[in-house]
Amino acid sequence: MKIIVNGQQAFGKACLEAMLQRGDDVVAVYCAPDKEGKPVDPIKEFALEKGLNLIQPPNYKDAAVLDEMRALNADLMVMAFMIIFVPEEARDIPTHGSICFHPSLLPKHRGPSSINWPIIGGAKKTGLTIFWPDDGLDEGDILLQKEVDITPDDTLGTVYFEKIFPLGVATVLEAVDLVKAGDPPHLAQNEDDATYESWCKKEHAEIDWSKPVDEVYNLIRGTNPQPGAWTLHNGNELKIFDCAKVDVKGAPGEVTDIGDDGFSVAAQGGGIRVGRVRPHNGKKIQAAEFVESSGLATGDVLGDISA
Repeated sequence: MKIIVNGQQAFGKACLEAMLQRGDDVVAVYCAPDKEGKPVDPIKEFALEKGLNLIQPPNYKDAAVLDEMRALNADLMVMAFMIIFVPEEARDIPTHGSICFHPSLLPKHRGPSSINWPIIGGAKKTGLTIFWPDDGLDEGDILLQKEVDITPDDTLGTVYFEKIFPLGVATVLEAVDLVKAGDPPHLAQNEDDATYESWCKKEHAEIDWSKPVDEVYNLIRGTNPQPGAWTLHNGNELKIFDCAKVDVKGAPGEVTDIGDDGFSVAAQGGGIRVGRVRPHNGKKIQAAEFVESSGLATGDVLGDISA
């Protein structure tokens, strides 16, 4: 079966590498055009290293782009981490159409930050979906899904890199095999269960210390490492990364104690032990180092105290 791999970044590269390692016939690799001043995409570097047919169209609407894809006589297009919309006319060119990876259990968490939001919302499970995309955002029939647990200590980073990423690569291969075998599943998404969230941005990651401690904790770990939960110290932005829930009492945002392993900040019903931070003008450092350099003291209040 002749396959087009269309993707970006480390996940796209990992899928391509896994397919080549097992002998899949990859007739072309598509990825986004280069951006001035940005590093070369890892999937592009890998495709060139392997001598593959690399194509970087600015869109998938131009007749010349579609004709070039038709000339490949591909049987399937595998879309692995997409940042450019691919319309139906292009998706339907391969004999068996196109399949796409999405890091959530569709139809829940359609949209670009689909790993952040389940963690922020306190979910105990998420997962990934391989689906047959249509022109809607993360819509289309489901081919294959896998669940992953979100443990109390998981962050965005651990859920993606330790769970969804490796499982996603394996599941892409499984999905390709289902298409090869014939009569692969086409399960309609239940629109009654559908949710959509846009990008998780800086404005969503500001810590409100008056919220229940579980909500504060979930926000910090659901934005670790990106975009990074933040608060204010002496009017300057302070991002908080590694943390744990602790049993402390104090006013919202109050620094209740300081130690060699960091400092604690009170929220509603408990507190957060802060282990690693990024000051507004620096790099990520241990919380104890920040205490020493900033003069943070017990009784200080983090956040917008004028609100």
